[in-house]
Amino acid sequence: MKNYKITVNGNVYDVSVEETTGTAAVAAPAAVSAPVKTAAPAPKKAAASGVEGSVKITAPMPGKILGVKVSAGQAVKKGEVLLVLEAMKMENEIVAPSDGTIASVQAAVGDSVEAGATLATLN
Repeated sequence: MKNYKITVNGNVYDVSVEETTGTAAVAAPAAVSAPVKTAAPAPKKAAASGVEGSVKITAPMPGKILGVKVSAGQAVKKGEVLLVLEAMKMENEIVAPSDGTIASVQAAVGDSVEAGATLATLN
């Protein structure tokens, strides 16, 4: 097994690649490790309310917003679900990277977002 770090759209992934002998063997897919948090790309959408927090929560991939679980001014804990993003028919929970207070929410249910788009900001 060889281990590599791969960066896709600003997200860093640790992956392991198994060397084979070239024979045709069918193997079950390996579990995918969680992405390692890195600096987010510059936001493409300005805050709707004109208020931005110091921590930007961005879309890890393009998709559609299925749910917004927080509102501006709400206190959140690290790991708490902020939004639900549907991408490739899978629901992805966007969680708070740290404890804080929601400064702004820039996505609404039904919005289509690109990778790196600012979804919310946190103080």
